[in-house]
Amino acid sequence: MLRERLQAALKTASASGDERAAATLRLVMAALKERDHSARDSGAQERVEDEEILAMLRDMVEQRRQEIGRCESCARVDLAEKEAEEIGILESFLPPRLSEAEIDAAAEEAIRTLGATRLKDCGRVIATLKEQFSDQLDLACAKRIVCEKLH
Repeated sequence: MLRERLQAALKTASASGDERAAATLRLVMAALKERDHSARDSGAQERVEDEEILAMLRDMVEQRRQEIGRCESCARVDLAEKEAEEIGILESFLPPRLSEAEIDAAAEEAIRTLGATRLKDCGRVIATLKEQFSDQLDLACAKRIVCEKLH
């Protein structure tokens, strides 16, 4: 289903003349084609599933966030803006992230449910949060919040 959404978005972007979106989606489709080929070669499956596509998109977003940091440190605001636009395009295909307040509430609930009281329990709490909100959780933010609560 996600694959079809990506293909439809690429067609729409190409037809409307949105070069940034079309170029970004072409990169996504090329990476997806490469992963499909690798999956066939390994004999695991014919095509990668939506979960792997989501993971690939998250990786692409993270790569662009890192690139923004490099661009800003080199005073290349124009390139940083380009990367930010690409992040927006990629994130439109990802489930929405939990806000910091939502992560805080979920962490509080997980801590209470698990009976966590020490910093050593941080791993169990994070594992529970990952299980409940795998695609929506910002792990760095969650870890910071959980560690603050258990410290």
